[in-house]
Amino acid sequence: MRRGIAAVAVSGAVATAVMAAPAAHAEGRGDIRVVKTVVNAGGSVIVGVKNVKQFPVVMTIKDDSGVRKVTDVSAFNRSNAAGPVSYLGTSCRKSSTTISVCTATMQIDPAWIDMYGSGNEGWDANAVAGTWQVNATVKADDGDYWISDRIATFQVKRAATLTTDAAPEPVRKGRTLTVTGRLSRANWTDLKYHGYTRQVVKLQYKKPGGAYHTVTTATSDAKGHLRATVKASATGSWRWAYLGSATTMKVVSTGDAVTVG
Repeated sequence: MRRGIAAVAVSGAVATAVMAAPAAHAEGRGDIRVVKTVVNAGGSVIVGVKNVKQFPVVMTIKDDSGVRKVTDVSAFNRSNAAGPVSYLGTSCRKSSTTISVCTATMQIDPAWIDMYGSGNEGWDANAVAGTWQVNATVKADDGDYWISDRIATFQVKRAATLTTDAAPEPVRKGRTLTVTGRLSRANWTDLKYHGYTRQVVKLQYKKPGGAYHTVTTATSDAKGHLRATVKASATGSWRWAYLGSATTMKVVSTGDAVTVG
């Protein structure tokens, strides 16, 4: 019997600085502006329970005299201002005399998330997940500067894992096939994966060489377990697929191939 499992892996180095507090409303002097910002190539920032996650914030900055530098970048959750993230520095390249593209490197260490707010009553490390915003302070060659408030928003999500096990294997045609699995997600309080409850997950099937399609759905129980029964009609592979949420990543398990005789 072959079991399939899919999990996220994130990597990086140990954090060295803390950028947490929200910036003030946009203010400054002159015409320098951040005209475009892309966080993590447009994707969500996925954080697990072990590896440090680094991600880029790419800013296109414009000023008539030329861009001198980025002096500060911060990021934090928009609903609770929690920002257990490190700003590791910025590198810039000029694309013209008036425009520079600057890349800031940010870092989240899951081992530090709970410690970040441990002195606050009622602190929940997992509440860090959700919609975040980016602030930045930029300077121009002529002395202009701008404190840019909310130049971008992005999602920080908890990593998830999903397993699939179809039984019996092999199975006779027309008999009942039971497909089980478990949906779990990262818990940043104890740095372990826990079952993700009350989530609707799709059970998908494909014939050899074909594409997966959804057969039915199941809702995860109090420990994240999934279970569905189907009639075995043809040899193929089964898998569970979770579409994700605002705080948890999308995850699809590896398929479990079943021979139908």
